[in-house]
Order: sequence, then C-alpha cells, then structure tokens
Amino acid sequence: MSKQTCQNMVMSLAFALVGLLAVEPQSGYSLSKTFGESLGRYAWSAGHPAIYTELSGLVDRGLIEVVGEGARGSKTYAATGAGRDELRAWLMNDPVGRAKIRNEPVLRLFLLTALEPSDAITVLRRLIEHVDAEMIDLARARARHADRIPAGPEGYGQLAAEYGLRADRAVRDWAAWAIDQLQKQQEKEQQEKGTAP
Repeated sequence: MSKQTCQNMVMSLAFALVGLLAVEPQSGYSLSKTFGESLGRYAWSAGHPAIYTELSGLVDRGLIEVVGEGARGSKTYAATGAGRDELRAWLMNDPVGRAKIRNEPVLRLFLLTALEPSDAITVLRRLIEHVDAEMIDLARARARHADRIPAGPEGYGQLAAEYGLRADRAVRDWAAWAIDQLQKQQEKEQQEKGTAP
C-alpha cells in the first residue's frame, strides 16, 4: 500500500471500524454499542451518526462491504480483502510522529502549574480516584482469564484490558509521586517563610 493511501485513511475511526469488521461481521447498531461501551470508554469514542457516515464511506472505498440485510433496513458489514490490507498496513506502520495527539487529560496535567499547589494536589487526587475505579472494572474483565489469554477476539480484548490495568497503575503511581513532590515543595516554602527575616 502506498504512503498516500495510508494518509488518506489516517482517521482512527475508519481503522477502528475496519478492524472490528475484520474480526467479525457486525451491524451498524452493534458497532455503535461497542463504541458506546468498551472501545469508546478506553480507546476511541464515536457517536452513532459518525459511525454510520464512516461506514458508508468505507463501503464506497471498497474497504468494507454489506454482507447481509435485516429487518428495518439494518445492514451487516464485513471487511473486504482491501480493507484488511489497509488495516494491516496501518497497524504495521510506525505510529510515532504520525498522529495528531489530542489528549485532554494530559493537557490538564501540563497546565497544573497554573494552579496553586493545593489545587493541583486536589486534581491529582481526583485522578487517582478515577484510575482506581477504572482498575476495578478492568480487573473484573481480566478475572475471567487471569491465568491465560484465550484465542480469538476475546483474547485481544484481554490483552487490551491488561494494557489498561498496567497503564492505570503507572498513572496512579505517577500521581502519588507528583502529590508527594508538591507537598514537599509546599513544606519547603512554608519553612522558608517561617525563617525569613
């Protein structure tokens, strides 16, 4: 696949849809549910209108096809050979420096310096609460297959859940460390104020 072709399909929603349909044929409704639940919560969110618009475009580009039609005009889609090739090329390409990153939580962390240390500590404590709750959900998902990763689509979901758990642990550890650093900074500033002439 040419670099230009890959650039034309840079949007991750297209790849997410082709990838899900490469695993198994699904309806637009089923895909919307996946984005509303697991995928949308942890990786990439997309609303119903965006999904259906993208599905239509992917059919037009020959990357997916309609493999069944049901009641009330519902359609079941599957990835085509060309779609699988595009997906593979995207997955195998080096992602560093290619994507535009828009990560609001990380932006907020960069801007913590604009807050008073006590406010920054409050933000970091909330971050810990958030990842603690997320880790509980991910641990439940992993509990069914704690000893091994099953074959097939569920196995890859388990790999993603394990990634989420490990990433959340790292975020939690970092936030606890950052709180400790800010508290030490506050203590030092208070000591310096107390000894100032």
